[in-house]
Amino acid sequence: MVILGLNYYFHDSTACIVVEGKLVAAIEEERLNRDKHTKLFPELAINRCLEIANLNYKDIDHIAVSIKPSYNLAKKLLYGATHIRTIQHFISHEFVHSYRKQKYFWKWYAGIFGSKTKGPKVHFIPHHFAHAPGSFFVSPYKSAALLGIDGSGEWATTWLGKGEGNKVEAFGESFFPHSLGSFYEAVTQFCGFKTNYDEGKTMGLAPMGDPEVFKKEVEKIVSIDKEGRVKLDLSYFNFQNMQYNPLKFSHLSPKFLRVFGTPRRPGAEFKNHHMDVAAAFQRVLEDSVLEICEILHQKTNAQYLVISGGVSLNSVMNGRIVRESKFKDVYVMPAAGDNGTAIGAAYYLYNGILENKRNFVHMNPYVGTSYSNEQIEKILTGCKLTYSRHDDICEVAASLLESGKIIGWFQGPMEIGPRALGSRSILANPAFPDMKAKINSEIKFREAYRPFAPSAIVEAKDLFFDLEVEAPFMLKVCNVLKDKQSVIPSVTHVDGSARLQTVRRELHPRYYDVIKKLGEKTGVPVVLNTSFNIQGEPVVESPKDAIRCFYSTGLDALIIGNFVVYKKTVSGDIIQSQMESSFAIGKS
Repeated sequence: MVILGLNYYFHDSTACIVVEGKLVAAIEEERLNRDKHTKLFPELAINRCLEIANLNYKDIDHIAVSIKPSYNLAKKLLYGATHIRTIQHFISHEFVHSYRKQKYFWKWYAGIFGSKTKGPKVHFIPHHFAHAPGSFFVSPYKSAALLGIDGSGEWATTWLGKGEGNKVEAFGESFFPHSLGSFYEAVTQFCGFKTNYDEGKTMGLAPMGDPEVFKKEVEKIVSIDKEGRVKLDLSYFNFQNMQYNPLKFSHLSPKFLRVFGTPRRPGAEFKNHHMDVAAAFQRVLEDSVLEICEILHQKTNAQYLVISGGVSLNSVMNGRIVRESKFKDVYVMPAAGDNGTAIGAAYYLYNGILENKRNFVHMNPYVGTSYSNEQIEKILTGCKLTYSRHDDICEVAASLLESGKIIGWFQGPMEIGPRALGSRSILANPAFPDMKAKINSEIKFREAYRPFAPSAIVEAKDLFFDLEVEAPFMLKVCNVLKDKQSVIPSVTHVDGSARLQTVRRELHPRYYDVIKKLGEKTGVPVVLNTSFNIQGEPVVESPKDAIRCFYSTGLDALIIGNFVVYKKTVSGDIIQSQMESSFAIGKS
């Protein structure tokens, strides 16, 4: 059985291929069309997934789409009827948009398969079933509490339930506009960031402020009832009217501005009250989700939690769930936002609807395109670059990192999800105190306050970090041990925290070996890891993407497959000393 999973209705369009219950390939459309958070139909991603799986369109048995436009239709219509003043925006957002998306899908389908009756069966899966239940079916747990939290999906904003084997039980939902995702989008806009995309910036800004300054006021906005449903005081907001205008603070009501002060214009200086408001909203979000977790634990008595949806990418919140909730651990799959609903829809279909036995655990995020040394060398030669080839590329990388060089690291199949996890990463030595500022200013071209994440081999986790569980997808923030904060200053945030990735050799041997070899040289088996891109662009996908990013930033060297490309500022001695017998130089 071959299932094509799709997310294409809103943002982060994605495709995946599942064969006999195994995830064979998954890739975001943005990585191929180079339009970050793209909303375009993922045709390039579909074709790439089929190529990776060595399949073609006639092999597809089912298509699972992570949206069901008719779901909760009565609730939508009731809302529209009670908001006549903004009915035009409502109709455009909920019905015109939906019609256009559906029309394009069936046009594509007919173009590929001939007609609606000739191709594979299409299943429209409710959005939140593609989130938490879909994530549960690929989690390592046979039984777990389930929580989906996002801005809105078919009017639902939170979804609570329990998974047991192949069965899923729903406990309840919250509905738009009572949304923790929209609550956080509002403060993101207040801080001068782009809603729906830059919430991670707000999370990174929050530790710069004092949550107590505005916490009591923010607590008035959110309440959680005994069933875990979210209730907002909408007098603070305007997002419920669906008048989205990126040039105005359309999410915020006059009351919000009176209480919390003047918003920050994009690109303007941060004031203390911006940071204090971010800190308060972050803290109240965490407290609210912990309250929901307590209710879920009481209802399920489960040992584990599966959480999904855009809000589940708030890794500071996830860290508090691990430390403070009654759950032993939390599974957040690597693409936990809307991109991952392509995978969730496919598995909700395979396990939940078709009732196939669960036979796959999604612990390997490296499910994208891989490029061979032969393909890479052909591109390097075609670009007339100077490069060298090495058998022990990890030793070369570790030597460069030891000396303080910043490298682009391009290895193996691409990751799925928003975090670079060692396949398309920029790496540096976290022991250099100025490394964070250098990368932010010379390479990433982003706000100076934004932190970078550490990757550590799993054996070193407890030597540097206060985290009892593993964090293979970099989605759980923990504290850096106090005596190690001065040892790895460039990955320690202002509050002593870090968004850790734990690395096992069996999952990514080369990435593990680089970190281990660096540890053997320096005593610190930890690297600074950030995504291989610059601000505003998707993570690099191909060798050409990597080369373009390398030469448009302050990176010192590019390590791609078994090859090293370096700039004149990098001493050739470091590379020369590590060269093996096979050495090739292209024309410069």
